[in-house]
Amino acid sequence: MAYDTILADRISAYLGKVPGLKVEEKKMFGGIGFMVNGKMCMNVSGQNLMCRFDPALWETLSQKAGFFPMIMKGKVYKGYCYLAPESIKKEKDLAFWLNLCLEFNSGITVQSQ
Repeated sequence: MAYDTILADRISAYLGKVPGLKVEEKKMFGGIGFMVNGKMCMNVSGQNLMCRFDPALWETLSQKAGFFPMIMKGKVYKGYCYLAPESIKKEKDLAFWLNLCLEFNSGITVQSQ
């Protein structure tokens, strides 16, 4: 399955502006994964963005537009989600989710770009 290269480029550009990150792009989950400081942080799968975030935020984040849970073999993986393309069209919306991923996965708090 092909993945959204425009979304991948947006993510790559955003991450490139954050100081102190070591970013590696790897093919995974049928798309492109973004390894940040050695940890899988986010992934572009098809047209969707897969996010890895603090599971304690599940209840709040699951109410956001475009959110749908990551389900594998019938199990919901709290701390992971997919986002529909329309929910991350705006740069501020994409930044919100990327910052959540970075904070959880790398302990990095990003100033608004």
